[in-house]
Amino acid sequence: MNYEEAVCALNTLQTNASVLDQVRKERSELPDRQLQAMYGFLHRTGLTVEDLDPLNIIHVTGTKGKGSTCAFTERILRGYGFRTGFYSSPHLIQVRERIRINGQPISKELFTKYFWEVYDQLDGTQGPHGGSMPGYFCFLTILAFHVFLRERVDLAVVEVGIGGAYDCTNIIRKPWVCGISSLEIDHMSILGDSIEEIAWQKAGIFKPGVPGFTVRQPAGPMTVIKDRAKEKGCPLWVCPDLEQYETGAGPVHLSLAGQQQHCNASLALQLSKTWLERYRQSGVIKPSILSVSPHIFYPTLLPRGPSPLSPGLEATEWPGRTQTLRHGPITYYLDGAHTTGSMQACVHWFRQQTQQEEGGHRGPVVRVLLFNATGERDSAALLKLLVPCQFDFTVFCPNITETITENNADQQNFNVSMENVLTRCLDNQSSWQRLSETETQQGSELLIPDRLPLLAKTRTHTLVFPCILSALQWIGQERDGVLAAAASSLVPVQTSVLAKATALKEAAHISVLVTGSLHLVGGALKHLDPSIAS
Repeated sequence: MNYEEAVCALNTLQTNASVLDQVRKERSELPDRQLQAMYGFLHRTGLTVEDLDPLNIIHVTGTKGKGSTCAFTERILRGYGFRTGFYSSPHLIQVRERIRINGQPISKELFTKYFWEVYDQLDGTQGPHGGSMPGYFCFLTILAFHVFLRERVDLAVVEVGIGGAYDCTNIIRKPWVCGISSLEIDHMSILGDSIEEIAWQKAGIFKPGVPGFTVRQPAGPMTVIKDRAKEKGCPLWVCPDLEQYETGAGPVHLSLAGQQQHCNASLALQLSKTWLERYRQSGVIKPSILSVSPHIFYPTLLPRGPSPLSPGLEATEWPGRTQTLRHGPITYYLDGAHTTGSMQACVHWFRQQTQQEEGGHRGPVVRVLLFNATGERDSAALLKLLVPCQFDFTVFCPNITETITENNADQQNFNVSMENVLTRCLDNQSSWQRLSETETQQGSELLIPDRLPLLAKTRTHTLVFPCILSALQWIGQERDGVLAAAASSLVPVQTSVLAKATALKEAAHISVLVTGSLHLVGGALKHLDPSIAS
């Protein structure tokens, strides 16, 4: 069995769109059902929750920035010489990205080997358990635990999927430290209609006696987090601002762009430092480990000398989040923002970056938005935040990498129907047209005085494409050498659509923002960055 066959078998565990609504209803009525089932599935693969204790887990939840926090944390501790495991979601291109050893996705061979070991154990024990199999995310969580144990990692950084209290990852009984990144309204059908209800769910990962950290939160959810920590006997600290840290070598520098990464980095520093202190107390010290300050919670790194903590922040790689790719006359800005707060941060970053980039070009500059949003998210609210960026073209497409699905099993999604995703794109187009007309009537071209002249001054051209590849090819107009080399053939488009591309062909520079969904960003990266795809 090869990797592609393993992924195809994994995809059979996805919830079909026709029954997803029923599953959501059951979750709201019996929210802990999935978590309780997880214990049984884990046991059927030969593991108990006690077997997970040696993984020395760092457990992280939140709405915004939990993945970036985990990436920072993993890189910091890897810098100390530890063998790290890192479980995250979703994946951008290949599913094996979700399970990393020492910062790298496990190989196709390793994924295939462990996949079939775990899958065969679960498949072979269906009979006595009513034919039950875990869902897609639950299976991957179990697989990650098996990989980390078999590969003998020193620690595992585990990112929560959705929520916390009833998430599959919450079978972890003795993490070394827990963290909560910024909170916002999201996944309301599962987590609740208010940010306080969501905070209650997130703080469900706290454990008795296990240090917990949170970034600064609004008053309501912060009160809930503190109450939950007290209820569970979890000592809780609020992370300081990044500017309060002292390194002995100037301010802390981050490899990930955007102001929003500052609180993620501060949380990562506290998680890393607390884990290191626990490790030092264990009495088994690796020769590569430096001494750690006993002032765990004081906003200083290592007062006694240079620390790998800060360089770890500078070396972190986390694609698809405030990422910039320059391909000749085209610059792509990729960010998987999909909540109101993260989109506000994305807009601030994009405007800041394009102001610097576009000023150096002679001739007209074109701005293009490539957008999609999924699930129950309010696309119109996200698009409204993007209107002041003054795009010349706004392009919509579903999170389908290309119309040919051969060798594309990693990005197949059975949770939604094709009719649904295309209708969503058309709805997004209509929302944008209404928003841009309103802004034009209010004199939107005067809102940003430092902008260069646009080619389409009064109204953005909007287009809908059937897949990500066709959208990127139309935007690039064969001017992107990387895209042209990676694509096997041009996706045919209507003549009327081709006629609208004159401005793209004549522009001195094209700035493309890809946002609204991490799945969209991942599909774009598959074509724009072959090194990640491989």
